[in-house]
Amino acid sequence: MMNDKGILIKNIYYMLTYAFHVLRQTNYEEIEVEDFDNIHDMFAAILGKGVARQLKQGLYREYVTNDEDLSLKRGKIVIPGTIKNRLQHKQKLNCEFDELSEDNIFNQILKTTMMCLVRQPNVKAERKSVLKKALLMFDSVKYIEPYEIRWDRLRFQKNNQEYRMLLNICDLVLEGLLISTEAGNVKMASFLDEQKMCRLYEKFILEYYRYHHPELHANPDQIEWDTDEGKLDLLPTMQTDITLKTKDKTLIIDAKYYAHTLQTQFDTQSIHSGNLYQIYTYVNNMKAKKQGEVAGMLLYAKTDELIQPNNQFVISGNQITVTTLDLNLPFTALADQLEKIVDDYFVKQRTTDKDDYIFCDVIFIDSERTYYYLADDDSFSEGDFALAPVGTDNHLTIVRIERIRHYTSANPPFPIEKTKHIIRAVTNKEADEYSMFGTVPKE
Repeated sequence: MMNDKGILIKNIYYMLTYAFHVLRQTNYEEIEVEDFDNIHDMFAAILGKGVARQLKQGLYREYVTNDEDLSLKRGKIVIPGTIKNRLQHKQKLNCEFDELSEDNIFNQILKTTMMCLVRQPNVKAERKSVLKKALLMFDSVKYIEPYEIRWDRLRFQKNNQEYRMLLNICDLVLEGLLISTEAGNVKMASFLDEQKMCRLYEKFILEYYRYHHPELHANPDQIEWDTDEGKLDLLPTMQTDITLKTKDKTLIIDAKYYAHTLQTQFDTQSIHSGNLYQIYTYVNNMKAKKQGEVAGMLLYAKTDELIQPNNQFVISGNQITVTTLDLNLPFTALADQLEKIVDDYFVKQRTTDKDDYIFCDVIFIDSERTYYYLADDDSFSEGDFALAPVGTDNHLTIVRIERIRHYTSANPPFPIEKTKHIIRAVTNKEADEYSMFGTVPKE
């Protein structure tokens, strides 16, 4: 599977899935099981599905102002235009009127993005075919030059909420456009814009914790300054990226997506000073206002640099962790890293509820890759060997249980109906025989 600047392409899809919940809908299920060679092929697949769904519901329409010469009055008569018609001996009224139209900025962006993807050589033919079919339904919609789009002026309301995810995909695509010097042809960068990825990275982590750990009340919180006097309106706003909290513990996470995780000065590498000052200030001020333990974390997206930060400090009594999240791993391993943050800071001693699903991270003895499996009871322990089905034919093999976690039916990490079940525990002797002779125990 290919990657984009150190991120598995498939993980970008999963990040989008958490950031935009609409991707969890059934019509996107096929995308989840596909492998993509590049980001544009993946975006083409998502847009193909999303636009087809939107066409079934009907394209968003809004009132646009038209100015036309008409035989009968419609809307407001434009006096200067009507006089001009009379001088030219035209028996027409120049009228200005509002009309519901599909030719609006939302649909124009969709059309422009699909046209750009259709022209890209690294998008598969079958995806181009889907987009071309959709473009036939955009005949009344004008093409808009990407540089003319004012993304900050887009306003979403009840009638166009379905467009939010689609236009965010379009933004990622169109912001990656490069103008070739050869005849002005438009090309796409082979990687995503760093600022766009920074926002997606932050949103992904926030929504992951919201979905899987509602008990931690994940939110971007605003922190009050610990001051009793002075003009507070001149102080900058302190807004966290992600705050996780229980009754007696709070963890502030500052998500950072940089090309370089460390700063370099005079051939010496160190943690970005501005980042460290910021998280320290957040922790210090929240600690003054909130009872209980408060800690901070700088969570950088891991790069391919030789030196990566992985440190924990206690500064003026405040615990500050600086670490990385490796996005270039299978998603189960990526999720494990996020779960470890919760496990390390919020030590949860909980009993199994009868409505819980027991998910086990298992590793195949002969593969070293981890996968999610369901256990039917809580008799398993971490480190146990077990018998489990694998592959399309569900042949049996032996796995080792690396980690056990409980999820309610409201927030399983993967669809229950797609997750295979562990058959039973196996003895150490059976596991040894499998390792030595390949002998698989009977079910």
